[in-house]
Parts: sequence; C-alpha cells; structure tokens
Amino acid sequence: MKTLDKLLTVDDLANHLNVPVATIYAWRYRRQGPPGFRVGRHLRFLRSDVEQWIAEQLERTDPTEENPADARPHRRYRSETDTL
Repeated sequence: MKTLDKLLTVDDLANHLNVPVATIYAWRYRRQGPPGFRVGRHLRFLRSDVEQWIAEQLERTDPTEENPADARPHRRYRSETDTL
C-alpha cells in the first residue's frame, strides 16, 4: 500500500465509476465490488485497490468470447390470451 494513496468515499467511487451510490453498497453486500474498509463509521476505498479491481474486471471481460447469456433463448411467458 502506498502511504500517499488517496482514500475515496462512497460518493467519490460512485462518481468515478459513473454508477449510483446504491450500486456501490449492493456490490459491497454481494462482495462483488472493489475492496473497502471502515474508518470509524465511514466507508473508504484506496484508489490503488479500485484501479486494480477495474483491471481485474477488464481481464474477466474478454470481448472475443461469446457471451453465454446471448446464446440462451429468451424465455417467453404466457399471457392470459395464449392457448394451451
């Protein structure tokens, strides 16, 4: 850890990633977002940890791979007018 590494607040991180603050808390709850820690009752993130997390996300997302979600057929739900 760098001693001069800037600490980001939840608002700073949300602005940096261009996502809502609620998304940051949801990722933290599901342990999917960048690592953070408490300073008293305040949540903080090291900028270097955030940049590393972003790099890991980019590595996991290979644009040359086919997205399995795209290969699945869409589920069609029946409406009341559909017949059996």
